[in-house]
Amino acid sequence: MKKKRKRMKKGQIKDNVQLLTLAFPTILLLSIFSYWPMFGVVLAFKDYKVPKGIFGSPWVGFKNFEFFLKSQDAWRVTRNTIGLNLLFIIVGILCGVVFALIMFEVKRARHVKMYQTTSIIPSFLSWVAVGYIVYALLDPTRGVMNQILQFFGKEGINWYAEPKYWPFILLISKTWQGVGLGSIIYYAALMGVDNELYEAADIDGAGKIQKTWYVSLPQIVPIIIIMGLLEVGKIFRADFGLFYNVTRDVGALYPTTDVIDTYVFRALMNQGNIGMSSAVGLIQSVICFITLMITNYIVKKLSPDNSLF
Repeated sequence: MKKKRKRMKKGQIKDNVQLLTLAFPTILLLSIFSYWPMFGVVLAFKDYKVPKGIFGSPWVGFKNFEFFLKSQDAWRVTRNTIGLNLLFIIVGILCGVVFALIMFEVKRARHVKMYQTTSIIPSFLSWVAVGYIVYALLDPTRGVMNQILQFFGKEGINWYAEPKYWPFILLISKTWQGVGLGSIIYYAALMGVDNELYEAADIDGAGKIQKTWYVSLPQIVPIIIIMGLLEVGKIFRADFGLFYNVTRDVGALYPTTDVIDTYVFRALMNQGNIGMSSAVGLIQSVICFITLMITNYIVKKLSPDNSLF
């Protein structure tokens, strides 16, 4: 029996050499950059001192966690992280689906490839470049937005001193930068829809809106749910580049733009507290995992075919 099992394993390896070769770079990258660094979780429970190293630094239990959870800023950064990420998820998926449906409807148009390429270009811009673009628009003295307001006889706004505007500014920036690339998955799903469904809808006299609502959308609902689940799994992690570069890390905007990642970055830069940074990172990972499992469980109960696993 053992010899037969060994022969079967060797046979499976030989049959799948090409697939294993293709998977090897990914396995190697995940091992080096995702699994091996997990050893650093122990820093969350230590008072890390560089001269002593990881093993020589003393254990402090949950003091690093208490430092963050008991701080006066914990509620503010947690609220901003979850609230803004929820906003990004809802609006991002909605805009991605709508844009994909529009591209699908005009796929026979003359310049459709140009529209698709143009929409993807912002995704290749770094948040540093996007930050400068936003600053060119919102500069209090020479910004485009204030010049437009002054042209219509209104006073300019000191955008970088008014935190109430920034959830919308960040939402627009995030959506503009990611909607083109995010819509590709939905567009690919629409391209796979059976044309016979649309032909049957035409025979029944359905218009474009009716075909979109009763044929196109139901066909991509599983993809929408999966993408939503993947985004929910990152709800406790903020896009550091967006919140740091676009807001230019202006202290006056912290009430609505300060998130866990920027807060930890400042703590690490100003205090050098590596233990606290590791503790917050561990909290983020655990909460993201729990949120993903709960959301997937709910989806599985409501619609088993559309769950992630």
